[in-house]
Amino acid sequence: MSQVIDLAKPENKISGLIVDRAIYVHKHLGPGLLESAYEEALVYFLQKAGLHVERQKAVPIQIEDLSIESGFRPDLIVNDSVICELKSIEKLKPIHDAQLMTYLRLSGIGVGLLINFNVPLLKEGLRRIVV
Repeated sequence: MSQVIDLAKPENKISGLIVDRAIYVHKHLGPGLLESAYEEALVYFLQKAGLHVERQKAVPIQIEDLSIESGFRPDLIVNDSVICELKSIEKLKPIHDAQLMTYLRLSGIGVGLLINFNVPLLKEGLRRIVV
């Protein structure tokens, strides 16, 4: 059963635009480059589309009375509503999903995209996670 996405929610529109721009980048660059090259290109095209993108932002986490200032660093946070984790690896593994789910839970952001650019067709390397 496929999930119906409510396009009236800003985070869903933003994630759709991110996927569109990621497909564009992948179509023009192809697989096999370093993750940093895809990140640079994707950020450029997202900003060109008018989105606010933060790269490698240190996100603090709290556990009881302990505050860890640099708890984690997601690859991209777009418009404070979507976390993107970018990969350029042979195959996504369950640990990559778990990593993104942890980032979403700890940040309070509800939508994440896991994008592996090292695939023949980007749709094979794309996962959308909602918590």
